[in-house]
Amino acid sequence: MIIYHYPQPIDLAAFRAAHSTNALYGLPLEVKFCRSCVISNQRPSSTTEFKNDGKTPKQAIYFDENIICDACRVAEQKAAINWNDREKELRELCDRHRRNDGSYDCLVPGSGGKDSFIQAHLLKYKYGMHPLTCTWAPHVYTDWGWKNHQAWIHAGFDNILFTPNGRVHRLITRLAVENLFHPFQPFILGQKNLAPKIAAQYNIPLIFYGENEAEYGNPKADMSSAKRSWDYFTSSSQDEIFLGGASLATLRELGLEKIDWEPYMPINPQQIEEKNIEVHYLGYYEKWHPQNAYYYAVEHGGFQCAPERTAGTYSTYNSIDDRIDDFHYHTTWIKFGIGRATYDAAQEVRSRDITREEGIALVRKYDGEFPQRWANEIFEYLSLPASHFPVASKAFEQPIFDRAYYDLLSDRFRSPHLWQFSDESGWQLRSRIFDEEHTRQEFSAASWQGNK
Repeated sequence: MIIYHYPQPIDLAAFRAAHSTNALYGLPLEVKFCRSCVISNQRPSSTTEFKNDGKTPKQAIYFDENIICDACRVAEQKAAINWNDREKELRELCDRHRRNDGSYDCLVPGSGGKDSFIQAHLLKYKYGMHPLTCTWAPHVYTDWGWKNHQAWIHAGFDNILFTPNGRVHRLITRLAVENLFHPFQPFILGQKNLAPKIAAQYNIPLIFYGENEAEYGNPKADMSSAKRSWDYFTSSSQDEIFLGGASLATLRELGLEKIDWEPYMPINPQQIEEKNIEVHYLGYYEKWHPQNAYYYAVEHGGFQCAPERTAGTYSTYNSIDDRIDDFHYHTTWIKFGIGRATYDAAQEVRSRDITREEGIALVRKYDGEFPQRWANEIFEYLSLPASHFPVASKAFEQPIFDRAYYDLLSDRFRSPHLWQFSDESGWQLRSRIFDEEHTRQEFSAASWQGNK
C-alpha cells in the first residue's frame, strides 16, 4: 500500500548548470525584484486552497512596466482613498444589519492576534455591533499565542474555538508537506472555511475579515470590492476538493471517513444564498496598517508580542500563535525563494515603516534561516506512528519524520531556475535582491564625478 516513498537524493545536474530554463509551479522564468519594495515576481497569489492538488500552475504577483508590484500600487491607491467616505459606507452597512434582540449581527474569525483583535474591537466599541468571534485552533499553540487568544475574549467577546481532531489534523498536515511542501495548509483550510459555516448555523448576516489579499500581492483589481470572493470558501462539488493535496478518495484509503474531513470542507454556495450572508473586508472601510493594529491591540487588549524574534525574520508580532508557522515560511523560501523576512519587510516598506534599503538589509540577514527552535517538536508532530495511525502509517515507507527527511523533501521542491548547487557553497539562490542592490550601488559609486 506504499503511496509515499522515502525521498531519495535528487539529480543535481540542473542545479549545477550556470543557467536553467526549468521553472516549477508555473513561476516566471526571469526573476525580478520590485523597485519599490523587496518582493520578487515569484510570489504566488492566494488561491482556493481546497482545489490545490499540487499540479495547477501558480498565479504570481503582477509587475507593471516600471517593475512595480501590484501590492505597492495598492498602497498608492490607499493613499488616495477618502477614508471618511468609506467610514460612512461602513456605518450604513452596520446600521442595516445591527440587531438589538440579543442575537449576533456579525462574525469575526481570527486567532486573537493583532488583526482579529482590532476588527472585533472596532466593530463592537466604535460601530455598536454585536460580534461573535470564532477561531480555528493552531496546530501547536505558542504560549503567547494562547495568552493573546484569552486576552481577546476577556476584552469583551464571545468566542467559538474549534479544535479539529488531532490525529486527523496531523495526517492532513503530513500529506500537505509530502504533496505540497505546505505545512500550514490545513490551518488555512480551516481558517477560510469555518466562519461561513458558523455564520449559517447562527444566522449571522455579516462576516468581516481584515485586509484584502491584494494588499500583499493578489491582483490590485480585487481592491475595488468590499466583498470577499466566494471562490475562497464555497463549493458545490466534492470532485474538485483536495485536502493536503490529496483527494477525498485517497483520504478514505488512508483510513479517514466523511466525518473526519467535514470540518475542512467549504460550504455549499446555496447555503450562503439562502441565509443572505455577506462576507466583507474591514480593510476596505478602515485604512489597514499592521503596525498600528499591533499598537491598538496592545492598548485596548493587552496584546503580547513574542519574547523573541520569529525564526527567519526580525519581527515579533506577526503570526505568532502557531509553532508550525516557522516551517511554513521556510518552505516558501525553498519553493519560491521568498522567506519570512521578505514578506515582513515588503509589507513594512509599503507601509513606510522602514525604507527599502533597510528591508534589503533585513532580508540579507534573516531570510532562509532554518527554524530550529521547535524543529524536533514539529518533526514529531509530522510523524505517523503505527500505534496512533494503524492504517495511514502503512502508506508511508517511512512514517517517522526527522531532519534528514525534511532536507531530502526540501530538495524535491526546489526549482532549478531559482536554485543552484555547488560542492563548495551548497545551495544558493541564483538571484538575490541584496546582490542586485550591491551591483547598483557599485555602479552609482563608479559613475559619481564629485560635487558640482
